[in-house]
Parts: sequence; structure tokens; C-alpha cells
Amino acid sequence: MTGASTPSSGTSTGSGPPAAAPEAPVAVVGGVVDLDITGMTCSSCAARIEKKLNKLEGVRASVNFATEKAHVTYTGDVTADDLVATVKATGYAATVPAPVVDDETGGGATGTESGGDLRDVAHAAEVAELRHRLLVCAALALPVLVLSMVPPLQFENWQWLTLTLAAPVAVWGAWPFHRAAFTNARHGAATMDTLVSLGVLSALAWSVWALFLGDAGMPGMRMSFELFGARGDGASHLYLEVASVVTVFLLTGRWLEARAKRASGAALRALLQLGVKDVAVLPAGLGGPEQRVPVGRLAVGDLFVVRPGEKVATDGDVVEGQSAVDASMLTGEPVPVEVGPGSEVVGATVNEGGRLVVRATRVGADTQLAAMARLVEQAQTGKAPVQRLADRISAVFVPIVLLIALATLVGWLATGHSATTAFTAAVAVLVIACPCALGLATPTALMVGTGRGAQIGVLIKGPQVLESTRRVDTVVLDKTGTVTAGQMALDDVHAADGVEVADVLRLAGAVEHASSHPIARAVAAAAAANGELPAVKHFE
Repeated sequence: MTGASTPSSGTSTGSGPPAAAPEAPVAVVGGVVDLDITGMTCSSCAARIEKKLNKLEGVRASVNFATEKAHVTYTGDVTADDLVATVKATGYAATVPAPVVDDETGGGATGTESGGDLRDVAHAAEVAELRHRLLVCAALALPVLVLSMVPPLQFENWQWLTLTLAAPVAVWGAWPFHRAAFTNARHGAATMDTLVSLGVLSALAWSVWALFLGDAGMPGMRMSFELFGARGDGASHLYLEVASVVTVFLLTGRWLEARAKRASGAALRALLQLGVKDVAVLPAGLGGPEQRVPVGRLAVGDLFVVRPGEKVATDGDVVEGQSAVDASMLTGEPVPVEVGPGSEVVGATVNEGGRLVVRATRVGADTQLAAMARLVEQAQTGKAPVQRLADRISAVFVPIVLLIALATLVGWLATGHSATTAFTAAVAVLVIACPCALGLATPTALMVGTGRGAQIGVLIKGPQVLESTRRVDTVVLDKTGTVTAGQMALDDVHAADGVEVADVLRLAGAVEHASSHPIARAVAAAAAANGELPAVKHFE
């Protein structure tokens, strides 16, 4: 979150009446913030929050259901607290991720590491709870489905057993949907959960009515399904298998969705973990003793040591030493880059050669690694055009289905049918429409795509870019190193007159075998392939 103040000033020159007093400074409150949103259960929820936030003057918000985040740009008199209050008034909860100040993790470059850990714990608990609920409901719903759909298995008073098994599924199993529907109803809103809750409860209520007040509870009752048979009034039909199986299907979708959210965040966490935890600092200059400190204490201007095989702690300039640095995590080039005094190095790159002394130029949130992490997070928070289309459709889907169900009820009553028949038709509309993943598939696919790209070293600027790749038919690379293996190999050996090539290769390979430099490894590998290498002493 950033803010700025722009004071106005007044000046007076020459003679004449005295100048008016300068106006008081005008504070311009605003900035950019990513809110963590909790309580969303479908894409309709995200659309509602986004609509409410965008109604605030000077606010431009994009709410992503898959990442549970809202990317908000605001100006004028709006503050972050106003944004949080607006989300709360809509029926959800929002928090502003606090920057992390942690000596061991690097002072909180983006606030993502600590916040990510907390979200990981919450997501793990959510996945475990949904899995437990799903397994219990599936075990109860399976016999209900079999008894309801296979008439030869319907024994005496079988319908009462199905009620006993289906009731916990429709009430306890579907409780997350009922709870969300009730919360939305208190704020005068209808979401996918409203449709699910109405469909499941209507199917259960109708079945209970048919059992206790209709003909479905009679001993010896059988349910048969004839495609072209005579239509009844529904009083002898049960919908317990619908209430239970629909709940199981939706819980399965919710569980898979929670797993996808958790997996997509792994790419960002892996990127942040590329950084080092501690660093050897030279507090008294080049000649002073080294002191191992957490990287979070590193400040701009500090000198630190990078030994062979270690990662560079932060962005800086080389002050002393010569080496080769593997910068593939940043540039994609697998061939190490030679560096020396005056060369720039980037945090999280690997020193493969000699000892380096580096002066820190950027730390914390200013490093290139932190910028890469922000880029991935912003890419996952944004929305592609196809996702915005899905959000718009899902936002009106529920009201339209409810209106169709109501019109069905009124239409059957208006044409002279009984209330039982009319209500049966209206319930059928709700039950058939409630399993809807329209708002889930698109954001989940985009989130997984950007996350997977980060894992393999491909940074995607946003979901819009990812969606536009379907039109790409030509790829142009600026460096051949981007598509090479990065493994150097010895091509040929030229020896002076009178010197055997095999002897030159054997002696060079013996010396280079003790070095970790990429070229040294290539020479040593070629020499070792031609025979045993002699031992080397006093190597430096």
C-alpha cells in the first residue's frame, strides 16, 4: 500500500498587495493493496464483492475467487480500512496482509512468506475437513442411490432406511452450502450456494412430505422409472437419492477446488524459497572478520561474502573476486556468467567458482527475486476476459434459475394442475440446476497455468497474456542459450609440436578435476573418459 501527499505552495514577487496566505497542504490518500478475502464459496461471491468495491469513488477492484484475493487500486478519501469495511458489509471478511519483519526470512520482502504459511495451514485444514465430510456422505449416499434406482432391491419399508441414511447427508453433509446460503440471504444476495441449498432441502422436504403425508410411506411401496409411462402427481415419489448424491457431487467439487488452490500456491512458495536464510557479512570492511547473520539484517551498502557453491544473498555489485555465476533462475540462460569487480549480481543466483565479496545495492522488497514473486502473485490475482465473462454469467445465473422455478410453479397452477404437481415441477428445476461449476473451472485453470509456469522458470505477466497464447503460431528467442542444455563439453585439443595430445588432456584434466568451474568440469570430464587421471596436490 502506497500513499503520497502533494502540498500546494504559494509565492509572492514584486510590489503590490500582499499575496494570499498559502493554502493548507492537501493530503491525497490512496494506493494499491491486495486484500485476503475469506468466506467466498463461488464465483458469484467474488462478483458481488467486486461490484460493491467498485461502487466506491476512486476504487478499481478485481476479485479472484480462485486465489481468494482482491487487487484494489484506490484514490481520494478512501482508505484500506474503508475497503475492509465494505467487504465485511457485503457478508465476507477481508484482511490487509501485514509486511513480515523476520530476521530469518529476510525482513518480509512481500509479506507473502508468513501470510502464505498461514494460508497453507488454513487450506490444509479446509482440505482435510472437506475430505472427511465427503467420505462420510459418500458412504451414506451409495446405498440410498442403489435402493432408489434398482427396484428389485427395494425390500419391505426400504424407503424408511433411505430416509435415515439420506437425512444426515442432506443436512450435515450439505451444511457448508446451507450456512453460506443463510449468510448471503441475510445480506439480500443469492449465490450458487443458495441454489444448492434450496435444491437439496426441497428434495429432502418433498420426500419427507411424501413419506409421512403421501403414499410413499406405505409398506410395499416401489419406485419405478418409465420414460413414457403415465405421469403421477409426485406424492408417491421420493427424491432422497437426489438430495444425497447431489450433495456428494458438490462436496467432491469443493474438495477438488480446495486441493487446486493449495497446489497453485506451491509455485509461489517455491520461488520465495530460492532466497538464502543467512549471510556472511564483513562489518569492518574487506579486512574485517566475517559475521554470520540472518539475511533480514542485511542493509544497502553492506559487504558480504559468497563462497563457491553458495547463493548470492541479495542484489549487489562485486567488489572483490572472480567467479562464474549461474543466473538461470533469472535469465533462463543455463551457461554461467563470468563476473568480477564492478559486475552486478542478483540475489538467489549461484556462485559456481571463486570467492566473491559483494556490496548490497537492493534488499528486501526491492530485490529482483521479490519483484518476480510479486509478478507471479499479480498474475494469479488478475482476470482474463473469459473469466470475466464467466463471472458475469454466474452473477445472474442464480436469480434466473429462481425466476424459472417460480414461473414453473405459477405456470402449472395457472393451467389447472394441482399444487402437488406444480410444486414437483418447480423442485425439479432447482434440483437439476444446482450442480454448477461455471465460475470455478476458468479461474482454477488460469491459476494453475501461471503457477506451473513459475515452477519451470516461465514468468507470465497475467492471465490475459496466458489466454492470448492460443493465437500464437511463432515463437522468437533472443538467445540460443535459452534453448540449450547448458552443459559445456570439450570439442578439440591442440598440442604444440612434439607434445602428445593425450598427455596434454590428461594433465589438464587432472588439474581441472579439482575445480568447480563449468569449463573446468568439461575438461575434466573429457580427460576422465580417456583414462585414469593422476592425483593433484596443493591445488588452489
